[in-house]
Amino acid sequence: MALTKEQIAQRIAKEVKDGYYVNLGIGIPTLVANFVRDDIEVEFQSENGILGMGPFPFEGEEDPDLINAGKQTITALPGASFFDSALSFSMIRGQHVDLTILGAMEVAQNGDIANWKIPGKMVKGMGGAMDLVASAENIIVAMMHTNRAGASKLLKQCSLPLTGVNCVKKIVTNLAVLEIKEDKFHLLERAPGVTVEEIKKATEGDLIIPTEVPEMSL
Repeated sequence: MALTKEQIAQRIAKEVKDGYYVNLGIGIPTLVANFVRDDIEVEFQSENGILGMGPFPFEGEEDPDLINAGKQTITALPGASFFDSALSFSMIRGQHVDLTILGAMEVAQNGDIANWKIPGKMVKGMGGAMDLVASAENIIVAMMHTNRAGASKLLKQCSLPLTGVNCVKKIVTNLAVLEIKEDKFHLLERAPGVTVEEIKKATEGDLIIPTEVPEMSL
C-alpha cells in the first residue's frame, strides 16, 4: 500500500532530532511539523521570516497575517521570533539550519534536484530553494515516486532545470525510503505492503537493493 502525503511527512518526522533547526519546503514538507514527537524541541524556520513555526491552525483559528513561505496560514510557538527575509537568508546561507526538507519534481542518482520549474509553464520564481540546497548539509526530499503518467521521478539524470547539484542525502516517497550514496539510490525501507519489485520497477536510476529490506514503521 503506497503512502499518503501525510504518511510521507510522518515518516520524515522520524528524521528530526532534538534541538534541530529545520526548514520546511512547500508541499508535503509543510506537513512534517504536525508529526514531530512531543518529547523533543525543534525550531522550524521559514525563509519569509519566522523561527518557531508550529502546526497548521485548526479551522476557524487562522491568522491571515501569520503565513509560511508558501503563503499557508501557520501557528507560532511560544518564543517564536519574526524578522525580515534578509536575516532569514543569512541564517540559511550561514549554515545555521540543521535539516532542510524539500519537495521535488525529479531527483537524480547523484543527488541533483529539480523542484522549481517546468519549461513552458508559468512560475513565480525559484523562491528560497536555491539558497537552501546550496547551503544545507542535510537535505531530505519528500516526493511521489512516479508522476501522474506513472513515469519514474528518481532518475539517472534530471531532465528539468536544476535547483541544486549533488545535494540530496535521503528521499522518502510514497513507496520507499532511499539514501543517495556513491551516485546511486540505496533502498533502505519499503512502504507497508509495497514489494521490492514494485520499487525497482518505479525507479529509473541505478538502485542498490540489500538482501533484506525492512518495512517502514510510521
